[in-house]
Amino acid sequence: MPSFDTVSELNAHEVANAVDQANRELSQRFDFKDSGARFELKDFTVTLHAQVDFQLKQMLEILKLRLGKRGIDLACLEVKDPQTNLSSAQQEVILRHGIDAEAGRRIMRAIKDSRLKVQASIQGDKVRITGKQRDDLQAAMALLRGAKLELPLQFNNFRD
Repeated sequence: MPSFDTVSELNAHEVANAVDQANRELSQRFDFKDSGARFELKDFTVTLHAQVDFQLKQMLEILKLRLGKRGIDLACLEVKDPQTNLSSAQQEVILRHGIDAEAGRRIMRAIKDSRLKVQASIQGDKVRITGKQRDDLQAAMALLRGAKLELPLQFNNFRD
């Protein structure tokens, strides 16, 4: 039976490159010279360090621009509230990847509600969709692309 896997993955190398490019842009910009502003990446969490809250907003836009140019979907960003004190400000941006149980259930519910002749099953951090015809699987892909889910989806491991 034909099947495919629905996943939500990020390329860690592209994320690291985007953060490095954003740091390089900060060092070149006149308004950030000698301010100590920087991006730090650790385990798909980017921490923005700056002197004031206003700079954090500018840095977030730089990060979004760089991630977008590297082919990373901005729907995976979870922006936390900034923490400020008298001398510095910082903000965390979490890059979500993988399909958790709740998102897997939403995907399965969307497939079942569509009345397509396919079955969906959660397998770890991916959802496998199987059906008898390739056309049904392609219709399921189109349905999931149009669904209002908060995370970017990719389709791989297509078997005929």
